[in-house]
Amino acid sequence: MFLVLAIILAAAWLFGFLMFHAAGFAIHLLLIVAIISVIVHFVKGGSTRSV
Repeated sequence: MFLVLAIILAAAWLFGFLMFHAAGFAIHLLLIVAIISVIVHFVKGGSTRSV
């Protein structure tokens, strides 16, 4: 789940960086959240599923 979230946020960051360069703070905030999501994903053990 975190990996999907990280991919979505990274894509939103890239889109925002290319289209709306003036909104730098919000765009870089998305990048930071995406990186944190990837770190949390790998720290929690990858693709383990809890039912």
